[in-house]
Amino acid sequence: MLPRHHRLTLPRDFADVVRGRGGSGVRRSSAGTALLVVHLRDTDRPDAAATRVGVVVSKTVGNSVVRHRVSRRLRAIVATRVPDWPAGSDLVVRATSRAAGASSAELGAALDQALTKVGR
Repeated sequence: MLPRHHRLTLPRDFADVVRGRGGSGVRRSSAGTALLVVHLRDTDRPDAAATRVGVVVSKTVGNSVVRHRVSRRLRAIVATRVPDWPAGSDLVVRATSRAAGASSAELGAALDQALTKVGR
């Protein structure tokens, strides 16, 4: 389970990461694979909070059972990788419709690939 201080919860926070909002000293990037798209916002502030992560799984992925299964898998995968990221990073992971049929291993590999593309 992802601890509370590592979660993006407010819609405004999600929008800031996905739409690239932020002040000076903020680096934004995004990358995608067939299974997911990753949006990353890094700050270079020394007082930055812990790394925060949000997962987005839209209705195009499937019905509610499928969407919740995909989001649970993604949250579990991200929880194992969060300690490796520097403080101050905000990350939004958005699942594509192909993620519905993917295993946890495939989702993990896709996340690692996308994070490599964005410079992690």
